[in-house]
Amino acid sequence: MQQILKQLKGDRSIWLIVVMLSLFSALAVYSATGGLAFQNQQGNTEHYLIKQLSLIGLGFGLMYMAHLVNHNYYWRIAQLLLLISLPLLLYTLLFGANINDARRWVNVPVLNITFQTSDLAKLALIMYLARMLSKNQHIIGTEKGFIPVIVPTVVVCILIVPADLSTALLLFITSLILMFIGRVKIRHMMLTLWIGASLLFLYVGIISMMPEKGRVATWQSRIERYVNGNENDQYQITQAKIALANGGLVRVAPGKSVQRHFLPHPYSDFIYAIIIEEYGLLGGVVIVFLYLAFLYRCILIFVRSPGAFGAFLAVGLSISLVIQALMNMAVTVGILPVTGLTLPLVSMGGTSLLFTSVAIGIILSVSSDIEKLNVVSNGNFDKDTPIIN
Repeated sequence: MQQILKQLKGDRSIWLIVVMLSLFSALAVYSATGGLAFQNQQGNTEHYLIKQLSLIGLGFGLMYMAHLVNHNYYWRIAQLLLLISLPLLLYTLLFGANINDARRWVNVPVLNITFQTSDLAKLALIMYLARMLSKNQHIIGTEKGFIPVIVPTVVVCILIVPADLSTALLLFITSLILMFIGRVKIRHMMLTLWIGASLLFLYVGIISMMPEKGRVATWQSRIERYVNGNENDQYQITQAKIALANGGLVRVAPGKSVQRHFLPHPYSDFIYAIIIEEYGLLGGVVIVFLYLAFLYRCILIFVRSPGAFGAFLAVGLSISLVIQALMNMAVTVGILPVTGLTLPLVSMGGTSLLFTSVAIGIILSVSSDIEKLNVVSNGNFDKDTPIIN
């Protein structure tokens, strides 16, 4: 164990948080996929557990490799990733796999797998914004410094909107927060907000007049159900609330969820409800605490980072993950309308889990480089000595 720990650089608390969330993931996914296993795998309940453990293992491998790379290399990668993401998003929008009137996935012919291009675009945009905000700090208050920030933000979000409104809103909010931290002027941020909202309303208005409304009809129905508050029209939320009530304050009943048989997608969108049903409100609070602790550790990295790029990189990626987690949990308890956002590192997933692992690996890379700088500045060259506490 000691040898393994020596290989892990960066903030040890973040590593521990990731391990704990992964443990919750394995237990909850195994429980939540029981019905799915009987439906698709002839009762082989271990199939989805093995798949999830494999993805978790692959995610840790990607995280480990990403954290070994000096975070300054991501400065160069950011622009390339964004240039790759834009045509991929456009291709997905036009030719992607159509599932529930949404084109979010692209099939990879040789490997015979699908991946969600918005996951790559989200990572690429945040990295690119970190690059531009750090590069243009001396002129960030001018149009020359602001235009390279606003244009990619609006373009990427608009390309994601038709298939995945919730992800586009999440990314847009994250970008605005990152701009605020990067000292972008309020009037420029309001301009970004106005442009984004105007384009969204224009898109909704045009699509609403067409016979095939795509995802707009789904958005409207979800918002109407949420505003009306009629539980008879909110089947998912009603079943989630039953799961929350079954959990009570404290419960230890792994694998004994009842609502997994009634909740749509209990292994992804509503896995938080399954966790509370099996581990009680205390289990739900532990999950919230882990995400907030993760954000706190990333804020410490932001504060201690000697370079602007590493600071923006760590805080931008962490805010994106934590906001997504809070939005997922808010949907489960009925605070927000139903969305398609998963619970990062916990929900059963494929590309989402892998890209999340890469994002955390990049954060750990920034943390690791801070450790090295502090060790050198203190005159102590013991590479195994952690500095961030």
